[in-house]
Formats: sequence, C-alpha cells, structure tokens
Amino acid sequence: MTVIAFVIGIVVLVVGLAVSIAVHELGHLAPAKAFGVRVGQYMIGFGPTLWSRRKGETEYGFKALPLGGYISMAGMYPPSPAEREREAAAKPARKTRFFSTMVQEARMANDETLGDDNRVFYKLPVWKRVVVMLGGPFMNLVMAVLLLTILYSGIGVQTATTTVASVSACVPAEGASECAATDPVAPAGAAGFEAGDVILSVDGTSVTDFAEASAIIQDSPGRAVAVVVERDGATQTLTLTPAVREVDGEEVGFAGITSQVDYVRQPVWTGAAAAVENTGAVIGVVAQLPVKVYDTAVSLFTGADRDPDGPLSIVGAGVIAGEVASADAPILNRVAGIIQLLASLNIALFVFNLIPLLPLDGGHIAVALWDGIKKTWAKLFARPAPKPVDATKLVPVTFVVVILLFAMGAILIVADLVNPLSIF
Repeated sequence: MTVIAFVIGIVVLVVGLAVSIAVHELGHLAPAKAFGVRVGQYMIGFGPTLWSRRKGETEYGFKALPLGGYISMAGMYPPSPAEREREAAAKPARKTRFFSTMVQEARMANDETLGDDNRVFYKLPVWKRVVVMLGGPFMNLVMAVLLLTILYSGIGVQTATTTVASVSACVPAEGASECAATDPVAPAGAAGFEAGDVILSVDGTSVTDFAEASAIIQDSPGRAVAVVVERDGATQTLTLTPAVREVDGEEVGFAGITSQVDYVRQPVWTGAAAAVENTGAVIGVVAQLPVKVYDTAVSLFTGADRDPDGPLSIVGAGVIAGEVASADAPILNRVAGIIQLLASLNIALFVFNLIPLLPLDGGHIAVALWDGIKKTWAKLFARPAPKPVDATKLVPVTFVVVILLFAMGAILIVADLVNPLSIF
C-alpha cells in the first residue's frame, strides 16, 4: 500500500503540473485571441504529438514530454528585411556562421506565420503585448492563490486548540519524562481539569488558541488564576495555581495540560498573503539560482547534505510528492501536503517565467517594453517612428540561455536521483 500511495503521489503531481502548464498557456491564449492575434497551436508538452484536434484556426493537443507548453502566435517578430533575405540567399552556405544561420532560420520560421492580414503579435500596442506575455505567469499566480486558499481557508492550519486533550498526573522532575512516586500532583489535576474541557478564558483574558492560554499560565508561576472552561455545554470556573519551574534561568508556570491539535480554518485572504510571502522566498532562490545549482553540483560529487531550501527538478518534486502521499499520517494531512507542493510549483513557474531573458515570458515582456521606450523617445523628440524591435537578433543569446537552463536542469535531475532531498 505504501508503494501504491507513493506512485499515486507522483501521478497527482504530474497531473497537477500538466494542469498548471495548461492554465499558463491559456493565460497567453485568451488575451491573444481577444486582441485578434492568429494562434496556430496550443500545445501541452514538447516533442512528438500524442493527440491533437483543430478547432477553428487553432490546433489543440498534447505532446510526449509534459515539461512545458507553448502557443504559436502569428508574427511574434517583424518580417525579415528584404535586403537581408537577398544577402542570405547570395551567401554560400559553407561560409554561413552558426549563429547567423540560427538568426536567419528564426526569421524564416517567423515569416511563415505572417500571412496576408494584420493579425500578428508584433503589431499589437505595447501594453497588449505585455498583457499577452504576462497572462501565463499571472495564471500560475492565480492558481497558487486558489490552492493556498483551499489549503488555509478550506482545510485549515493545524493548530493547538483550547480543547484539553489530557491532564498530566504529576509535575515531573527536571529532565524526567515519567512520574515518580514523590512527584507532586499536576496543578491542572488538582484544579479539576478534565479531558474535553474547552478553555474560554484565563485570568480574565479570553483565549482563542492554546498558545494564548499557555502564555498566560507560564507568566503566572505560583499565582492562583481563574480559568473558565466549557464542559458538557455548561461553563465552570476552575482555580489553577501553576507550579514553578525554571527554564533558562527564569521562573515559568506549569499546569500539566496538553491540547488537542485540529485544523483551524483561516480568513479567506490568508491564501493570498501566503502566496505573496512564498513568492518573495522563491524570488530569493531564483536570484541565487546559479550559485545554488553549483552548490547542488558540489554536494552531488562530495555526498554532502543538500540545502533543504535549494532548487528541485521535477524528479525531486515527484519524490517529495510520493513521500507526502505515502507518509504515515492522516489522509487530510497528506492532501494538504500535496496541495502545498502544487501551490509552490505554481509560484516557481510564476517567478521563473518572469526572468527577463528569452525564451522566457519575461524576455518577451522586456522586448515589448524596449520597443515602447524607443517609440516614446521618438515621439518626445518628434523623430520618425522607429522600426519594431527585431528580437530574432537575440537568438544567439536565447540559444545560450536554453543551453544553460538544460545544463542546470540536468544537474538538478541527477542530484534528485543520486542525492535527493527528503521530508523525513
């Protein structure tokens, strides 16, 4: 059963990731179509096509490797200049340099999507291009907020409640875990506390969780305090005199009460606040990604412990999902763990895709903004409108970025197979 649960955890993660990718691409597709751009393909995954169906002018489908997705928009870049086409045609193939060939091929592939109409991406106003490219990462952020809202406001957060789970029989000696015959009776037992009592107030102060009640008790060593509890639907007032114990050189009160731990639902805005907090943490990781991947590579060869807050590949995330699903814990705890993991993946997709480098969405946003700056500058100084930014010139940079991303991904995958992180 443990193996089956482990496999189920991995499957749930893969399906959740596929849904997250589909939603991401939908975030690009919807505004692109709304702005009139011709979209040829909407694909989940890369490699050979497993299934596809054409609806209108767009082909929708799934590919073999569910590690990403894309939509194919007409005219992502302006058409190639005619003189460049003539120069490329006249130049002998054997003298064509590698990167020059890549640029030319990118221009030719882009030209094939232009068609005879003006329904092309590069002709959109700057703000519309930004909306189209920002739509994907934004949908991942929405997914993360939705998942965290389900987690915090639908399921809740495990909290020590004000319900008494058990009452200690004694005040154990310092460092002891069991009662001895000479140990005094626990103050809670002497005061008449029973399992199932719900603490309403301590020393005149209303409490909503055990942490609040415990803080007041610890601040009252040797002093009698009134504790109002609810028992069998009726309220009672018990007089509790916490025992005096010394902790780190200070006297604190000890009652001998343990509380029930339960899921407590949080306000509906907690999910959004948690998404913002997690986004800040992921930004910190991404900002140090090369260093953290290098540290991971070092741990791979030295066998040292990996940074628990370091980056993971999809393989590592799958291992974590399997461990969560097969953990010896209540089913609700495991469901909450999977939801938390999927929310973290969506936040990672949101942040990572906003890196201002092609081929990531942030790179396309940067190109659009640079185009807007050039046009604004020309308008301010009454100069002729500049030509659209030709991002195909950045194909060599894009190639290097892709190689680096593949290299970092390979290191993380190997590390997650050889020296994986674990929740245990």
